[in-house]
Amino acid sequence: MREAYNMQSTSGPSRRNLLKSGAAVAAGAGVITMLPRGATAQGANTNDPELARVQGARRILLKGAVVLTLDSRIGDFAQADVLIEDRKISAVAPNIATSGDAVAVIDAANRIVIPGFVDTHSHSYQGILRNILVNGLLNPDYNRDIQNVLTPAYQPADAYAGMLISALGFIDMGTTAIVDISQVSHTPEHSDALIRALQETGIRAVFAYHRGAGPAAQYPQDIKRLQRTYFSSQDQPLTLALTANLNAPVFALAREIGVPIVQHLVGSNVNAPLLELGRAGLLRAGDEYIHCLGLEEAAWRLIKDSGGRISICAPIDMAMGHGMPAVQEALDHGLRPSLSSDHGVTIAQDFFTVMRSTFTLQRLLVLQRARKGEQNLPPLLSCRDVLEFATIEGARCANLDGKIGTLTPGKEADIVVLRADRLDLWPLNNAPMAVVNMMNPGHVETVLIGGKVKKWRGSLVGVDVPRVLRLAEEARDGVLRRANYPKNMLG
Repeated sequence: MREAYNMQSTSGPSRRNLLKSGAAVAAGAGVITMLPRGATAQGANTNDPELARVQGARRILLKGAVVLTLDSRIGDFAQADVLIEDRKISAVAPNIATSGDAVAVIDAANRIVIPGFVDTHSHSYQGILRNILVNGLLNPDYNRDIQNVLTPAYQPADAYAGMLISALGFIDMGTTAIVDISQVSHTPEHSDALIRALQETGIRAVFAYHRGAGPAAQYPQDIKRLQRTYFSSQDQPLTLALTANLNAPVFALAREIGVPIVQHLVGSNVNAPLLELGRAGLLRAGDEYIHCLGLEEAAWRLIKDSGGRISICAPIDMAMGHGMPAVQEALDHGLRPSLSSDHGVTIAQDFFTVMRSTFTLQRLLVLQRARKGEQNLPPLLSCRDVLEFATIEGARCANLDGKIGTLTPGKEADIVVLRADRLDLWPLNNAPMAVVNMMNPGHVETVLIGGKVKKWRGSLVGVDVPRVLRLAEEARDGVLRRANYPKNMLG
């Protein structure tokens, strides 16, 4: 088990300084104070001169925050600064000196700065169906209603609206990167609409191309067009993967065009075909395996030996009957999992809920084994462990760890600023514990993706929120009408 995390960095100032405001900035650098969330509507910050200064600056300095880099080589700091230059993290250290007007300085005192959350499994097109499956189970409810009744009724505009509101919701909650699995590619136009929505939001995403329904569907071969049209450059927020259903020709296609596979694994019937794919040499390092429920020992070994990555969705697995989340099984096999929210038709998709569910479940299971007298138990997860699952392990699972996942100089600036000076949290005594076990999306104050400000002072930037809400509602109504599915507001 890892050593207990101490909030005091060996290279940082004392904890006493946590309560002090950031140090005075060198002459000429304008200090921007983080203010509480105002009464203005989201998106109504386009005329904010301080935001304009940050958006126009080549260099941005987050000043005087508690900084959790999640990079063990750099360490964490009870008080430090984060310098961003040309959209990338340039330095993390206490009291970074700045001068002149070329840097926008943000006073981040009483804030916690972390890497953005990485959700490695989201059916984001379902954004217009949030909370629609009352008390729903995987079988029969989800597979019947969502997959076979509502999803076939989607038109391209519905796919766009669902993806749009999901992606913006993720950013609002501090999730800066997702692996999207949208089983709604009924036509090439549906796929194009999904990608367009991702592009417009500016979220970082792996578009894991998946099947659709109906005679016009062109899965999986249309991935070649998508790759050629949208993914010719590696220097962009969107990357490509292919979702398979343990289908050897689909795996072979992914190998042919050089993209990773994203694969759900639920049930004992997945073991034989997975092992057969391994014998055929079709598994690659960087492939992603979701849920991992019902796996035999040989299947776990195959995933680890082939360089596969794991995505665990504890809230969904527990609430909808998928099975006991495989957090401990993954750890027992030497695999540190990433975390994911799956979908919002039944469970909240914010990562505070996801982290807390993972933390409490693993500890409950281990402590129950201890009460029964079992010896040689696995270590209890720490809040620091779970925060790593939500950030750097997510980046690894998405094959993005060279770009994001830690606040490491040289990486792109996917950063979340969290408010700690609130009545539901203050006084702050341990930052990782506060993030994992005490915070909620209301603490997400500022979000940067690739160094661009996407949320500022509690409001999304440049988003016409009324338009998004209207599009989502219209799309929801259209899908329900075409599917002849009743709306049950109070059920």
